[in-house]
Amino acid sequence: MAKKTKTDKVDLYNELKKTDYAAPKKPVLLTIKPAHYLTVTGQGEPGGERFQACMGALFEAAYTMKFTSKFAGRDYKVCVPEGQWWGPEGCTDLCKVPRDQWNWKLMIRTPGFIKQKDLDKAVAAMKEKGKAPAVEPKLETIKEGRCVQMLHVGSYADEPRTINEMMEFAKANGLSMKGPHHEIYLSDPRRAKPEKLKTILRHPVA
Repeated sequence: MAKKTKTDKVDLYNELKKTDYAAPKKPVLLTIKPAHYLTVTGQGEPGGERFQACMGALFEAAYTMKFTSKFAGRDYKVCVPEGQWWGPEGCTDLCKVPRDQWNWKLMIRTPGFIKQKDLDKAVAAMKEKGKAPAVEPKLETIKEGRCVQMLHVGSYADEPRTINEMMEFAKANGLSMKGPHHEIYLSDPRRAKPEKLKTILRHPVA
């Protein structure tokens, strides 16, 4: 494989499509290495006003950083959006919690060469243009380790059937779910019909 140069465009999704972004039709066990993300964290109704404001801030910062990096000679493709979801402390079944009490972390995987100074420049540039983010995103490393992963095809409301299949798989392998539920969005819900949506579901196990 040819060595990458600074002018090559990094595409994390395609590079990791057979590993971290594998989309099997049946549950599989994967070991996910620590990954670098741009994130915003909040609480409330999925798709609600707060949620949409945070998603907008996340993408605005992601693309501002991408173009700043490109002009500096190191280009990359903005990765697909992802999200972690969890309920109040002690919650074991998020589906039984009112949606306005859901906690979420919206995420975009980012190359390791993007540092805090790059995010600071992006936020400053957004403010100069009068586009101050509703909430300032941050860079963080997410460590998940061993996970069950599976592709869900259909509406978000139908995810419990896929999650149940993942839980049964984990149980059959002597494992139990731990940590937040993780979703990787391969489809744009504004363009795809609900029954055609493709979402990779991931859950850490122990």
